[in-house]
Amino acid sequence: QPVEATDDAFWDQFWADTATSVQDVFALVPAAEIRAVREESPSNLATLCYKAVEKLVQGAESGCHTEKERQIVLNCCRLLTRILPYIFEDPDWRGFFWSTVPGAGRGGGDEDDDSARPLAESLLLAVADLLFCPDFTVQSHRRSTVDTAEDIHSIDSCEYIWEAGVGFAHSPQPNYIHDLNRTELLKLLLTCFSEAMYLPPSSDSSNANPWVQFFCSTENRHALPLFTSLLNIVCAYDPVGYGIPYNHLLFSDYREPLVEEAAQVLIVTLDYDSSTSSSPSVDGTTTGTAMDDMDPPGPDNLFVNYLSRIHREEDFQFILKGVARLLSNPLVQTYLPNSAKKIQFHQELLVLFWKLCDFNKKFLFFVLKSSDVLDILVPILYFLNDARADQSRVGLMHIGVFILLLLSGERNFGVRLNKPYSVRVPMDIPVFTGTHADLLIIVFHKIITSGHQRLQPLFDCLLTIVVNVSPYLKSLSMVAANKLLHLLEAFSTTWFLFSAVQNHHLVFFLLEVFNNIIQYQFDGNSNLVYAVIRKRNVFHQLANLPTDSQAIQKGLQRKKKAPEPISRTNSQEGVSMEGSRPAAPAEPGTLKTSLVATPGIDKLTEKSQVSEDGTMRSLEPESSQPPPEGNPPSAGGDGEPWSGEASHPQRDRRRLSSASSIGQWSPTPDWVMSWKTKLPLQTIMRLLQVLVPQVEKICIDKGLTDESEILKFLQHGTLVGLLPVPHPILIRKYQANSGTAMWFRTYMWGVIYLRNVDPPIWYDTDVKLFEIQRV
Repeated sequence: QPVEATDDAFWDQFWADTATSVQDVFALVPAAEIRAVREESPSNLATLCYKAVEKLVQGAESGCHTEKERQIVLNCCRLLTRILPYIFEDPDWRGFFWSTVPGAGRGGGDEDDDSARPLAESLLLAVADLLFCPDFTVQSHRRSTVDTAEDIHSIDSCEYIWEAGVGFAHSPQPNYIHDLNRTELLKLLLTCFSEAMYLPPSSDSSNANPWVQFFCSTENRHALPLFTSLLNIVCAYDPVGYGIPYNHLLFSDYREPLVEEAAQVLIVTLDYDSSTSSSPSVDGTTTGTAMDDMDPPGPDNLFVNYLSRIHREEDFQFILKGVARLLSNPLVQTYLPNSAKKIQFHQELLVLFWKLCDFNKKFLFFVLKSSDVLDILVPILYFLNDARADQSRVGLMHIGVFILLLLSGERNFGVRLNKPYSVRVPMDIPVFTGTHADLLIIVFHKIITSGHQRLQPLFDCLLTIVVNVSPYLKSLSMVAANKLLHLLEAFSTTWFLFSAVQNHHLVFFLLEVFNNIIQYQFDGNSNLVYAVIRKRNVFHQLANLPTDSQAIQKGLQRKKKAPEPISRTNSQEGVSMEGSRPAAPAEPGTLKTSLVATPGIDKLTEKSQVSEDGTMRSLEPESSQPPPEGNPPSAGGDGEPWSGEASHPQRDRRRLSSASSIGQWSPTPDWVMSWKTKLPLQTIMRLLQVLVPQVEKICIDKGLTDESEILKFLQHGTLVGLLPVPHPILIRKYQANSGTAMWFRTYMWGVIYLRNVDPPIWYDTDVKLFEIQRV
């Protein structure tokens, strides 16, 4: 039966208890009970929520000076964290926090406007105040304790930023009680924002999260110091333990949970679709005319705004060093096991790094200005290689590839890859001596040839990255050159080319890589030229690809005999690096969350042409396009249709699927001719025509079987004047689109759902944004 809101004795028992932890609250308040109260005595649940928020508001007003007040605030915090997901899962309740509670003015009734705030707004503002509450979540600046308690409304929270870094030079003394209290409040904040998990994915990204929207608006007077605190606390974190190896075994690290929580709150507040809005551009002005038909909806997200306006070199340096240090942490583990605490939040860091590059172009250029970008590249390649066989880490594979796609759109990234690779992070890839470009190609080859089926949709992206950097690669190692030719060999088999409507694109990408290197970097690339000469039959077979129906059918028959998608036989695998372990599949029963499909490569990127002076100009989609688009629109189309359903096995396997899965598509002679005639083989054929006779003559004259002589000859050879006129360099740059924005939202919330297991905030509630699956 309903309990009166005025019955204080009854309600106070929920938060008066002193010795509770958030785990206790979860154990004492079981899911079934919350749902029962929600269905059977809704007025009690409403009163409980309203009372708990009221206590937080009172705590924020008073400044929490006594231990008892702090305890009440923390208990209300834990209780709301427990209950909110059950409010969100019921559509009838979802509006509850956005309604005003009748007659719930705060006592005096003199502030009419304030008393009519929706519950959600009161809750968010109270949490923001409490995050800068002296002696509760921040060091007090006052020395005396005599009644001069700082008035919480008069303090300038910018003086209480939690950690030195961007825009703040003073590093406060660490205080683990404050860290614990901040962590609890941030957990509640994250739970407030998690309403997004209970709405199904939609391609309409305009439905902004009202909790995030309000919290990141000018209504929140702590928006700037809080954004800065979260960013600095993450980027300044050093899990090694103040530079002393193995230190973490002696001290428990109370900062790590805070850093994780801060990273999660930060990426959620930055969930913003930059493709649909006039987003702040590099100089902080908005792109889009001043005369937009409509104002952008709602107040602008201040967190996104601040992030896009960071511009000081030392701030960029601090952020980049911090992110690189944390991303490399799992790698350090491999050659000094247990020397440092192993962090688990690399996925959140990758999302944060993506947001930084996407919203702040100056940061992106800073990253690419020096070889520091390689400190981000190597960990990403490590994660990609490590996760390639693990079904539960498909999301990690995607975000790693998206970041590299974004970076590869800039010329500097290709140039930086020429730096020799000397760090020996144990990875199960062949041993090689070479540059970071070699590492990238070898890891990509490994993903394509020994990753699991669901990575098929990423092949386009992986090869686009290689195409984008290829004009700048000065000298590939023999290992990497052989890997590229092995991919061409695998992708140009007739059964592969004929078994799905867009498989031939992969061959076009690879030919573009070879053409770029031969035309623009011939001098240092004798290894690649030698590999092309050795595998010349692959190019001849492509040029003579049969197009009659009988041959097409025969090519498809061959597939039945050889189901293995890509053979590894003729790729000289070589010995893996010392100390490496093979990439393992997920343990059976591992939980994973589903993801929405990503847009096709044509939606994900736009083409730019590089002019003589190195500047890029965008190519209008209407202009006559080079080959990869040259196929008639068909049921499968080029870009997958955007869809909210992630787990269509047939679409995940769209590359290797038999003809039947894409509608009733089947290969026809006209279709094969439509793209075969556009294969860019001229440059390579000319190279073979000139060099093969010369190489054969050397072998006959000197009776050579030794490659080194031939390589020496190729190093000094030249094709100046013999090759066709160089084609313009085409770069496919990532472009923001609502499909990727939605993908990021589902991926990010999936990570947050799975990583919050103690306490399990959302476990067993009816989330709609993704499905929870077992491997």
